[in-house]
Amino acid sequence: MTVTSPLKVAVIGVGALGVHHARIHDQLPETQLVAVVDILPDRAREVAAKYRCEAYTDFREVLGKVEAVSLAVPTEQHARIGAECLKAGLHVMVEKPIASTIGQADELLRAAADRHRVLRVGQSERFNPALRAIFPYLTQPLFFEAHRLGVFVPRSLDIDVVLDLMIHDLDLVLRLSRSRVREIRAVGIPVLTPRIDIANARLEFENGCVANITASRVSREKVRKFRFFQPNDYISLDFFKQEVEMYSLVEASPGKRVEERALPISKGEPLKLEIEAFVRSVRGKSDPADDFSACSGEQGREALELALKILEAAKR
Repeated sequence: MTVTSPLKVAVIGVGALGVHHARIHDQLPETQLVAVVDILPDRAREVAAKYRCEAYTDFREVLGKVEAVSLAVPTEQHARIGAECLKAGLHVMVEKPIASTIGQADELLRAAADRHRVLRVGQSERFNPALRAIFPYLTQPLFFEAHRLGVFVPRSLDIDVVLDLMIHDLDLVLRLSRSRVREIRAVGIPVLTPRIDIANARLEFENGCVANITASRVSREKVRKFRFFQPNDYISLDFFKQEVEMYSLVEASPGKRVEERALPISKGEPLKLEIEAFVRSVRGKSDPADDFSACSGEQGREALELALKILEAAKR
């Protein structure tokens, strides 16, 4: 029996989100956290001391020392750092959005293709157990309603709320609708920052599906609600609580009736599930569920393209 040694990884950027990448890689038996990188020396040393690994302030220090990286730096740095890591032969998991521009996304895709390396985009909501619970019941979604609201925190302020929060639901709608967007209507306003802090988008798809999506980072409470209708079914997901409500029109005697359906949910941490899937893809051992959940570089580009079109429409 062949024993596979742990995948040697580094986490580049250990701020609010990157520190969780470091925590998970330290916990997983399939990975060895070799180093963390942050431009703030004290931050890098603090996280490295906690997880007993090396600390660097320049990501180039890990090239040649690891096999893969988690990239959780500001969006504008994704392409520059990610492409250099890919060209050095490393597999890359980059947090959403994949990049700031389509040109930068294409740079990452080319680098991954040229070196035959895995490039995954951190769309962790795909791994939310509530979403995975509905996979067997998906047919043809026709109407989506999504609300993703958060209290204001001073992070990710280099991008608008569309790229910060709404992109999660844009990615899901693109995957679940299985159709191209035909029309975009959007509004957005700055509230506490110079960028758009609250936005709404109405999307119409070529197959007739409609999506109404709202995102805010200036709300009083954290909300992660995602609802959709398909023939004979209404499904409501609470991503924050990892809960699902499903109501279906079923045959009865006489006629038909609406029935609430209880769906089994195995709760878990979406980011941990996502990182485990990334490691499997690097090892060439993907689980069948990863075929839907894992976000490829191409799919990350598609979500970015839609988000940028929404921003353009909102700023008109």
